[in-house]
Amino acid sequence: MANKQLHILSSRSRSPILLFTICLFAFSLLFLLFSLSTRHLSASPYPNSNPNLSLKPETSFVASLEQFLNHKYPRSSSSSSFPTVSEEDVSRFDDQVFSKERDRFYREPYYPLDLPIRVYVYEMPSKFTHDLLWLFRNTYRDTDNLTSNGSPVHRLIEQHSVDYWLWADLIAPESERLLKSVVRVERQEDADLFYVPFFTTISFFLLEKQQCKALYREALKWVTDQPAWKLSEGRNHIFPIHHPWSFKSVRRYVKNAIWLLPDMDSTGNWYKPGQVFLEKDLILPYVPNVNLCDTKCISESESKRSTLLYFRGRLKRNAGGKIRAKLVAELSDAEGVFIEEGTAGEGGKAAAQIGMRKSTFCLSPAGDTPSSARLFDAIVSGCIPVVVSDELELPFEGILDYRKIALFVSSSDAVQPGWLLKFLKGISLAQIRGMQRNLAKYSRHFIYSSPALPLGPEDLVWRMMAGKLVNIRLHTRRSQRVVKESRSVCACDCKRANFTVPVL
Repeated sequence: MANKQLHILSSRSRSPILLFTICLFAFSLLFLLFSLSTRHLSASPYPNSNPNLSLKPETSFVASLEQFLNHKYPRSSSSSSFPTVSEEDVSRFDDQVFSKERDRFYREPYYPLDLPIRVYVYEMPSKFTHDLLWLFRNTYRDTDNLTSNGSPVHRLIEQHSVDYWLWADLIAPESERLLKSVVRVERQEDADLFYVPFFTTISFFLLEKQQCKALYREALKWVTDQPAWKLSEGRNHIFPIHHPWSFKSVRRYVKNAIWLLPDMDSTGNWYKPGQVFLEKDLILPYVPNVNLCDTKCISESESKRSTLLYFRGRLKRNAGGKIRAKLVAELSDAEGVFIEEGTAGEGGKAAAQIGMRKSTFCLSPAGDTPSSARLFDAIVSGCIPVVVSDELELPFEGILDYRKIALFVSSSDAVQPGWLLKFLKGISLAQIRGMQRNLAKYSRHFIYSSPALPLGPEDLVWRMMAGKLVNIRLHTRRSQRVVKESRSVCACDCKRANFTVPVL
């Protein structure tokens, strides 16, 4: 009897230990499975912290816009009134800003070096925003609408649609956003920067000339009457002016603002002296016209790249683009070189995409402006760009090192008989493979998408802006306290010319 009782007591004493061991094993197994699943998600090319979001973002402007207008933000009847602002309103706003900035200065150890950037997005009347997007959406199938040089208007708008991609991300619900570098604030006094969501390119191309100019003047008045604009004279306001013809008639009134640009033509053909400079403004990439050739695509296409140098586009351009005719004359009959006049539409897109994926190098000469969409088409195609544009400025160059993915050649060298082909043939296979691997990694920085992705162009915009904030505050504060006898406010109008040299 005593032995039986001892056996029962022993069994009972082991039961909690056994149960604890089983629970510990189950917990360890669950933790292992969770770790593996997390690692798998982080390795995805589309990192996503929200499991409710699609793992494959939309990169087509037309498709994204269709979803934006019909499902997320249908036609708006809003007609936000034009503000009436007094000096008392501006003074009150100044006090609010001072209070907020003082609190942040004493509370945040790295202020003003701080992320995320706080952005206030103006809620402008729909005539400046939704109505223009609907106008594009309802007319984009009109393929007969061409510019004076024969370029399809709607395709140009797509190439310069940075205003749409940035705005769509900023106004999306936080539960649907992935970027950590920027956050939208609801109160103006909390903002580091102010975003003006006016579609300057759509209005330029799709409205009659006088109608467009009138809309520009209305938008200008609406923005410049805001307390935040009056307080800073626009220095902390962001204007998307990505096509060099857009907003041209009123630019002189917003020259203090931050402009989002395709380049900084220093010849004076597109921008007046003192209007644009790197310390104030930001270069953004064109939206590519071809599909992404990812790491797998680049690896599979290595043996198929039988063309040494490829170019497909307009063979005659104005201004700095005159270099194209000279390059055509020099390279047309050379072995391993493919050059032809570009065509619009899906056929032209398909031909360019196939050609770039079959080529080792892609020629990227200046267009009417120093920049060209062809540069970004080459990057996302895994084709090493050969840039012949002496005045070119590049997107996000404070972050990205373009020497690792592109070759830069001066115009004077490129047109010398035999020089360019000799230069390209002298580049080792090891260097070519290294640049192609870098292209596979860099291409994500040039693909706009919805939702906007970490390390995509929308994200790099705000990372670059973070580097400008201290200087923006410096010039804003200085302009607020100088007296009329003081020297004019410091500007960075005088900058060293951009001279391009070959990089081996």
